[in-house]
Amino acid sequence: MRSGWKIRWLPPVALVLLLNAVGPALGQEYVRPAVDLDRLVQELFAEIQSDNVPYEDLYETLLQYYQTPLNLNTAGREELRGLLLLSENQISALLQHRQARGELLSLYELQSVTGFDLRSIYRVAPFVTVQQGNANRTRGPLWQRVLHEENNSLMLRYERVLQQRTGYTPPDTTSSGALTSRYLGSPDKLMLRYRVSHTRDFSFGVTAEKDAGEPLAWRPNDNRYGADFYSAHLMIQERGRLKTLVLGDYQLQFGQGLLLSSGLQVGKGAETITTIRRSSLGVRAYSSVLESTFFRGGAATISLARGWELTGFLSSKRVDANQQLAADSLAAFDEYSTGILLTGFHRTATEIANRRRLREQISGGNLGYTSPSGKLALGTTVVNTQYGTPLQRSPDLYNAYEFRGRHNLALGVHYSYVVRNVLLFGETARSSSGGIGTVNGVLASLSPSLDVSALFRSYARDFHTFYGQALSENTRNINESGLYLGLKLRPIARWELSAYYDQFRFPWLRYQVGAPSGGHDWLVRVAYTPSKTSILYAQMRMRVKEQDADEPGGLLPRPVPTERRSLLLFYDTKPSLSFSLRTRLQGTHYREDASAWSTGYVLSQDAAVTITPRVQLSARYALFDTDDYDTRQYIFEQDVLYAFSVPPLYGRGTRLYGIAEIKCSRHLTLWLRYAETHYRNVTTVGSGLEEIQGPRRSEVKAQLRYKF
Repeated sequence: MRSGWKIRWLPPVALVLLLNAVGPALGQEYVRPAVDLDRLVQELFAEIQSDNVPYEDLYETLLQYYQTPLNLNTAGREELRGLLLLSENQISALLQHRQARGELLSLYELQSVTGFDLRSIYRVAPFVTVQQGNANRTRGPLWQRVLHEENNSLMLRYERVLQQRTGYTPPDTTSSGALTSRYLGSPDKLMLRYRVSHTRDFSFGVTAEKDAGEPLAWRPNDNRYGADFYSAHLMIQERGRLKTLVLGDYQLQFGQGLLLSSGLQVGKGAETITTIRRSSLGVRAYSSVLESTFFRGGAATISLARGWELTGFLSSKRVDANQQLAADSLAAFDEYSTGILLTGFHRTATEIANRRRLREQISGGNLGYTSPSGKLALGTTVVNTQYGTPLQRSPDLYNAYEFRGRHNLALGVHYSYVVRNVLLFGETARSSSGGIGTVNGVLASLSPSLDVSALFRSYARDFHTFYGQALSENTRNINESGLYLGLKLRPIARWELSAYYDQFRFPWLRYQVGAPSGGHDWLVRVAYTPSKTSILYAQMRMRVKEQDADEPGGLLPRPVPTERRSLLLFYDTKPSLSFSLRTRLQGTHYREDASAWSTGYVLSQDAAVTITPRVQLSARYALFDTDDYDTRQYIFEQDVLYAFSVPPLYGRGTRLYGIAEIKCSRHLTLWLRYAETHYRNVTTVGSGLEEIQGPRRSEVKAQLRYKF
């Protein structure tokens, strides 16, 4: 019998270790472990250094994998790559194992797959499942599957800053005689979300959100229907030749993300191998609350023939933009937009005036081929973008090659090929301006304990793509070239060394950089895992990047190197099943050219305890001290489910928070969170409309989830 073979195949000692770690006994029902996204995110990210990156999109995508785990018996190579947790060798070994021995009978069987050690299994276990056969075909009509789906929940969230901010005070008319700007809504932030989904079958979701300061109003004439932001989608999958059909809001991921990229992008981080590649996941439902990273309309993927798939999409939505009337009567157009706004805030009269001012229409498609073995994948992508009014950037010299006009057509081709222990991948595209963008890389396993990676990128100064997120130093794929080299070494059991070096160059001017510039970035992390419930690592990172010198009265811009050095020490342990501790110390040195160094650091201590099976508590206390804003510190914080928190800490003070998770019943769960930052030697916190009188900023958050 298959089960008898499996017991003989596993080494006895390894089998005992695995069963103690993830299950009581072979043959009993497997219960997926609770996901520790805090620890996982810290493994994927090297160091969060900016609040302009949509980390919450990645965080939510990981949660979606947890809510609708990937079936290891049906997942293809691209889907397994999308997890970001498996090496190419592990993916190939799993697919070969399935082909040679049939479907997995249990997650425990991963121990018998070449390259899967206990640490790899622990990391991937919360996001995968093992199911035999095609369960979707045996559960009746779609409406019955929706009604009986366990992954079916409604969520309500409320949050608020307790102190009064300037934006919520009465307008000041004493200084200028004119009303000053104020927020037009309440300081309450509200969110409602409903979603029901099943992997490779269907997904339906509705989301509504009101940010703090936004008015909650019903004015159809002004396109105001209660909450400021709504999102909805309906997706069905695996209906014969129809692989995916989605109506409403969605994301697209093809090739290396040069033209179309979804939210699951990590970039340069402590995971130096698997995260530099992108996966062609195709059409994905969108249920996040970011108001600028999705398409709205419809998309479908159909299977044409063996290995060939065709995807078509159409999107039409209004985006925020600052529009102006042309001052010159001889101008080529009467009205134009100076830029698209991505914040998603509509709190003041100015922000509301810019709300959904610009019509954006995007259409296109992707034709892809995958060989029967899955080792070769080819594809071509077309993205056609049309704006209702022309985009016209400011006349600054650094904007000379930015996109202008109404229309942009981008064409691209992408590939990936696995040969033995090597993965070759890349994508090249051209926009209407004639600018070329290309990214090409290789991942190789030189031995069971050594993996290396390399990636070359070149994005012309006039290459224009609006939904691309291929790997880059900048936040957009434009005006950059670079070479990335990565390494991961496991010299002995329990030890791991990760490192990368990235050299980059900007051929044209950038904002606050008045000449072509460049720089480099490197990271080294040494990790030690003394047990399956603890990890200790030390990490060093240095980045040198040029920007204009801060010289008052200077006639010409003079780019000078800025240098940032960071050190991180991290220890995570779980002394018992109900208690865990996490300690983090990180510091930064920063200087411009040959000026004096400025310094910042933060020391944090986390603790989590399970009081009863229904009540869990977690808390953090942190001390921070920074010389200036350039040495501010970012630390990922635990939050309520589906919420992401990484506030910047600068100045001197303390940061604390506490979270209670209470399972009121089998269906109802309540989260309560309180966080407070106390600054020392200050009389105000924040600036502008966010200014608070006093040294404290306190936040409360409550969330209810009902699982049907």
